[in-house]
Amino acid sequence: MIDVQLPSLGPEMTSGKLLEWRIVPGQQVRKGTVIAVVDTEKAAIDVESWHDGEVVELLATPGQDLAVGTVIARLATPGEARLTLPASVPRSVPTPSAPPSAAPVAATVRALPAARARAAELGVALEGRRGRGPGGAITLQDVEDWATEHAPRAADAAAGGDRPDSVRRAIAASMARSKREIPHYYLWDEIDVAAALGRLRLFNAARSVTGRVLPVAMLLTAVARAAGEFTDMNGAHDGLHYRPSGRVNLGVAVALRSGGLIAPALIDAHLLSVGQLMQGLSDLVRRARAGGLRSSEVTGQTITVTALGDEGSRGLLGVIYPPQVALVGIGRISLRPVVESGVVVPRECVTISLAADHRVSDGRRGAQFLARIAALLQSPELLEGT
Repeated sequence: MIDVQLPSLGPEMTSGKLLEWRIVPGQQVRKGTVIAVVDTEKAAIDVESWHDGEVVELLATPGQDLAVGTVIARLATPGEARLTLPASVPRSVPTPSAPPSAAPVAATVRALPAARARAAELGVALEGRRGRGPGGAITLQDVEDWATEHAPRAADAAAGGDRPDSVRRAIAASMARSKREIPHYYLWDEIDVAAALGRLRLFNAARSVTGRVLPVAMLLTAVARAAGEFTDMNGAHDGLHYRPSGRVNLGVAVALRSGGLIAPALIDAHLLSVGQLMQGLSDLVRRARAGGLRSSEVTGQTITVTALGDEGSRGLLGVIYPPQVALVGIGRISLRPVVESGVVVPRECVTISLAADHRVSDGRRGAQFLARIAALLQSPELLEGT
């Protein structure tokens, strides 16, 4: 018998609210199957099973606030005879005609979990509505647009309500812990990216507008490849020991429409081509803002990147997300004066910074890591798929 516990979906998470079940008793699940949707202080997250098995019973009710570690369901392992289960476990559990969370709204309309939660906060009725999500699913942005159209005062109140405040509190707790526990050191370099952007323009020339790759995908691909080579930048520190990761699950900071940040992971980013990474990034950002992130994407990060984009600052020095040991900051790409063969010429450059954990690496190693990112960007043919 396997006890399924509410997982921690962030370094400071102590509890969460069960929004809905995605499974019913008697259902067979595999590792990676989404079993429930849980509301954290930052977002509604799809919780995945870590085991194969058959659902025996559900031990929590949608709407219930639960502490991390609470047993919320039980699975029978593959091959485990139902007749041998403990007597306290019911041999069968009535299967509801609709998911337990599907109160009238969920039963009559398709809506993403975050959208349902936000609609409840703003008092927006969803019955009879069709959203802009896949198959007409209602998204978080749909709810906020309808609230603005029909109840501007409610929308204004929500903008300063409990949800944004709770997000800021969660971020503050995580960052305070980081600065308190992690001995940061900082490095940064100005990197010439003219060659990378030139190759990207050629790559995009043969693609449709919707299929084009943005410069940030090239930059993230270079960071992911370098992180795969520098194990002291890619892993987790529990306060006593450092555990390098054999995978690069690249956390990408995403600004939420309701305020605050979340940094879900591009899983195995070091194995992706630039085009594949662009597709994955677009999907990740969409789901982060509309609802639908998976638990593996919010707990499995091995290194994080924060990129400010074209409207951001020239550079930034970030704060490491514990228990990770490094964070890469990417500033705005812009024309800057560069000396080339004794002549000052304008070149497209970007400032890339590193915040790293001095318990695991030192400045020399950090400088080598930044130099590897620069080498990949200046020889973009090394980045497969460009």
